[in-house]
Amino acid sequence: MRTFWFLILSALLMGTASAADGQINAADNAWVMISAALVLIMIPGVGFFYGGMVRKKNAISTIIFSFAIMGIISLQWILYGYSLVFGKDIGGVIGGLDFLGLNGVGMGVKEGLTIPALTFMIFQAMFAIITVSLISGSFVERIKFSSFLVFSLLWATLVYDPIAHWVWGGGWLGQMGALDFAGGLVVHISAGVSALAIAAVIGARKGFGTDPMEPHNIPTTVMGAALLWFGWFGFNAGSALAANGVAANAFVTTNTAAAAAATTWMLLSWRQRAPSALGMVTGAVAGLAAVTPAAGFVTPLYAIIIGIGASIFCYYAILIVRGSKKVDDSLDVLACHGIGSTWGVFATGLFASIGASGLVAGNPSQVEIQSIAIAAVWIYSFVVTVGIAKVIDALMGLRVRDEEESVGLDISQHGEGAYV
Repeated sequence: MRTFWFLILSALLMGTASAADGQINAADNAWVMISAALVLIMIPGVGFFYGGMVRKKNAISTIIFSFAIMGIISLQWILYGYSLVFGKDIGGVIGGLDFLGLNGVGMGVKEGLTIPALTFMIFQAMFAIITVSLISGSFVERIKFSSFLVFSLLWATLVYDPIAHWVWGGGWLGQMGALDFAGGLVVHISAGVSALAIAAVIGARKGFGTDPMEPHNIPTTVMGAALLWFGWFGFNAGSALAANGVAANAFVTTNTAAAAAATTWMLLSWRQRAPSALGMVTGAVAGLAAVTPAAGFVTPLYAIIIGIGASIFCYYAILIVRGSKKVDDSLDVLACHGIGSTWGVFATGLFASIGASGLVAGNPSQVEIQSIAIAAVWIYSFVVTVGIAKVIDALMGLRVRDEEESVGLDISQHGEGAYV
């Protein structure tokens, strides 16, 4: 452990090259690699966060979704996903096949940055992985594991990769000037809206609305939320792609929005009944999702407003969706991520003042651009996800059999139980 920190300190002390030099800056490289590792720890964090909220007969099934995605999406990204996102732009819609199998992506400096192309690639890989992981909360306790794997691969290819190219890879939304510092559009809106879409296609769990479906282990969920909050510093601050002041600002705004959202949700739940532990950690995650698109563009004071707004919007979105009983988005992915980051992307257009200008900085047109981006990602994510889900359902079936759902997916899909 001492050797690890010695190497990190050495890298920080040695980092003196600039982007203009076309050389690798050791400090920047160390920071982005650490950030990639921080985002990686968020992925099992999603598993634990979701795993504690399901019934105990589905705990392993829910947690293992995230680990399985770490495997298949890592491979997809290396083989062709990275190329579809960051390859040469084709009509503003998708990247070319320049980087298939990481062809040409090596240890040399990434153009326009001070880090190796491989460092940039693996950092971006983590975003692709966690986005697919987030969707899993909408269909837990009833999806076939084989269908889940096929869905994840197709969704990453047909939804995530095009949207990521639109925003970050030189596509039409980036050309238009849409602001998304760390993935409000690319990660959270796409995942949240797609969660609604597949939940609508797969149908509700047996007994939804009548049988008790309480979380079986809230401490596990709290632990998952803690891993998410911790890892989110890499998610947002790492998106500066350098060890600089923008990274520091993103680090502070990330923590600030999460704190404001957790506190607001605590007060909202206290007003209704009691200061819920589950509510506080859900609020924190909603605040983190909301500040993600804004983290490097806004000041800490505006991050407080973003966090408060996220809790209010997401809290009542959950009540509305659950109250309607029309769709079983099991773990409220749409409300927390889709609605939370919709607010965050819009708020970026209002409050951006660092490296970009929003309404308060005298650029009202940014609100219009952000609104167009939100609408485009909502519509595309929903329509394509419905199509993917319906094709899989027709060809191999999305759901387990009724008796498999009754006994639980831990036993029926994996042959093992979480608890003796």
